[in-house]
Amino acid sequence: MRAGFRHADARFPFFWEDATQPPARWHAAGDGPAQYLADTSDGAWAEFLRHEEITDIADLAGIARSIWAVQLPDDIDDAHPVALPAAIGDLDSYGDCQAYAAAQRAAGVTMLFAPSAALERGCARGQVTNAGLHEATNRDGHVHVLYGTYPTLSAWRIVERGAPSARVLGLVRHFS
Repeated sequence: MRAGFRHADARFPFFWEDATQPPARWHAAGDGPAQYLADTSDGAWAEFLRHEEITDIADLAGIARSIWAVQLPDDIDDAHPVALPAAIGDLDSYGDCQAYAAAQRAAGVTMLFAPSAALERGCARGQVTNAGLHEATNRDGHVHVLYGTYPTLSAWRIVERGAPSARVLGLVRHFS
């Protein structure tokens, strides 16, 4: 089994189940549900910090979010890879990404695989223990976007009401 990571308001489930979901990079208003899953827990935290425009370490203390490890569908390797410069842009790139996603969905695509807009390049590296804790080898982060509901996918809440570490704040590609 492979997993993706998702942040969520601790009061709610890990997946959206209807079209009331607010718009985001890969879906417009009314296009949901769209389930966004980062390939690392740092990526999930980065998505939240970027979206909320949190840049100050002092603001981390007020965060009480859940982080979920979510089972990826068996056919996740069939997700459509996104090759679009706007994929890692600022808020003004959302329209291009939403239009791209809408065209892919109209062509029958149900899952996208995109570079993470929230993590700086190389910052999905994680950490290793080797005579202490150190940053692992650089690698780029990615996001899976699953369209629709997925009632058979299991998830595990790994943080119920928590905040990211100050380390993660330094990995975020903030809006300009």
